This record gives sequence, structure tokens and C-alpha cells, in this order.
Amino acid sequence: MALININGVNIPTPSDYKIGIMDINKAERNARGDMIIERITTKRKIELAWKYLSKEDLSNLFNLVSGTFFSVNYIDPQDGADKSGAFYAGDRSSGALDFMNGVIRYKDIKFNLIER
Repeated sequence: MALININGVNIPTPSDYKIGIMDINKAERNARGDMIIERITTKRKIELAWKYLSKEDLSNLFNLVSGTFFSVNYIDPQDGADKSGAFYAGDRSSGALDFMNGVIRYKDIKFNLIER
């Protein structure tokens, strides 16, 4: 198994892989000033980055996350197990490393996957 796959396709192993665990809460104080928190759900945010990718790998990667929602399989740090869920991609960015002999190479590719 790969570290992460999208819609069943293994993607290149990222240089940076961070999982954020986000609690979605409704919180307010009551008349006595006590905090009342209603936990609505807990979601994951996966921060991904690659130092370098070929134009083919970058194109394939960006195409995999171009849909509104897609399936992601990943290793979750909370329980150490493989998990899957529906995610969407945040803003995607990449820089050009160089352009030699008509071939471009990309660097500093970054985006987040946010659980639906």
C-alpha cells in the first residue's frame, strides 16, 4: 500500500505529510458563564507537499484532485490504521524549477485535502 492514494490511484510519496485533526464544535457560554460545547463532528485535513515532480506526475496529481469530491485512502495517526473518506482539495500551487530542452520540471508543489 502507498502512503496515500486518491480514487484508488497511488500518488507519489509526498516530501511533507501532515494530518490535522479538526473538531467541529458549536460553543457558547450559558447564563452562569460556563462554556457549553456541542461536538458536531471530527474531520481530517491532510497537508501535502512535494519538493520536485515531473510534468507528467504533476499533471496526473492535479487531475486526480480536480473533482469536487473524491475518495482518499491514507494512514491516520490517531489510530495508526488505514482510513478512507471523501475529501476535496484546497488551493493547489507549484513553482517551476527549470525549463531545459523543452522539458519543464516543477518544485514546491503544495495543497491540502480536507475531509468532506
